[in-house]
Amino acid sequence: MKMIGIGDNGVNGLLPQYIDWINECDVLVGGERHLAFFPNFNKEKKVIKGGLSKLVDELQQETRNVVILVSGDPLFFGLGGVLAKKLPLEIYPYTSSVQLAFSKMQDSWQDAYIVSLHGRSIKGFAQKIDGRKKIAILTDDNNTPQAIATYLKHYGMTEYEAFVAENLEGENERCRFMTLDEMEQASFSPLNVVILKQCGLVKRCAIGIADEAFHQRKPEKGLITKKEIRVLCLQELQLQEDSVMWDIGTCTGSVAIEAAKIAREGAVFAIEKNEGDLENCLLNQAKHRTDFTAILGKAPERLDEFPNPNAIFIGGNGGNMEHLLETCITRLLPGGRLVMNIATIENLADAMKYLKSLGCTVTILQAQISRSKPILNLTRFEPLNPIFIVTAQKGTDK
Repeated sequence: MKMIGIGDNGVNGLLPQYIDWINECDVLVGGERHLAFFPNFNKEKKVIKGGLSKLVDELQQETRNVVILVSGDPLFFGLGGVLAKKLPLEIYPYTSSVQLAFSKMQDSWQDAYIVSLHGRSIKGFAQKIDGRKKIAILTDDNNTPQAIATYLKHYGMTEYEAFVAENLEGENERCRFMTLDEMEQASFSPLNVVILKQCGLVKRCAIGIADEAFHQRKPEKGLITKKEIRVLCLQELQLQEDSVMWDIGTCTGSVAIEAAKIAREGAVFAIEKNEGDLENCLLNQAKHRTDFTAILGKAPERLDEFPNPNAIFIGGNGGNMEHLLETCITRLLPGGRLVMNIATIENLADAMKYLKSLGCTVTILQAQISRSKPILNLTRFEPLNPIFIVTAQKGTDK
């Protein structure tokens, strides 16, 4: 069984050997567009449309000579990677759409960050690309070049110039350099690749964003996990690049924002009971180039809407600690960590009791931090409120 990559130029881009294999096969499989390149093929054709399970079942039982046609490089965000695990395939790639786009742009692509939005949500795209100098994007009918431009402008990512390549190697091929404003207003063929290239230098935020850089509730102050405590909590969470994290009682979103920058290939989910604080969280996401799910609610309500996490941060429990911790530890993945900030010894005692009863290994860090503050031409120290940082690690399955 052979899988052959094909371009938008159809038969003209195929090697003679590939054409012979196609003409000699008993069953030709492909999308409607691919099969249309072979109108004179008079044996059986199977159209790839919708779910793959039925097609895979049929091909697993097939004893005849089969050729499968797939766009570009079948192993580059294509069917090859899926079908090769289930079928005995020989794979013969064509040039990928990204390779072709960069060749039209006349730019190297070994240093490009490549992301597919084809059939995927754009959620989390901002932190994935923040600071990257060159990005190639596979689009679809929802994540169009126009939608991408609007998204980038919302998150202040205006340092990019775009290159849009449409219908590569087809009759209606068109390639254009564009500003984000131009891309937002233009129209495009559904078959396109977008390349973003920095035209201005942008420095990513280091860990420990200043408290003053976040929108906060006014006139009240202090409803934010302070920078120094935030950094200690992030260290305790032990986030990886692909971690899934919950932030319960996110308020300004300061912890969730820094977590999203670390787990930029993962996902962050936040919940906040105060509508005004949630609005500040959304404003802070746009300001700090992070895009994560943040919903209104009081945990543990609505936590069933989130996927199971590798890490959980609890900034406030709202007086429902036992039920909340039971829900969180139950949902936490094996080996995962829960970190919570506690201000009183009574709540600390309760947290220790509940977490140990849930089978967690618990450690506590007491943080008493003071910041320097000028007074005339001298310097004094101003203390932050003491805090207990409680870390619970869930056991691993044997």
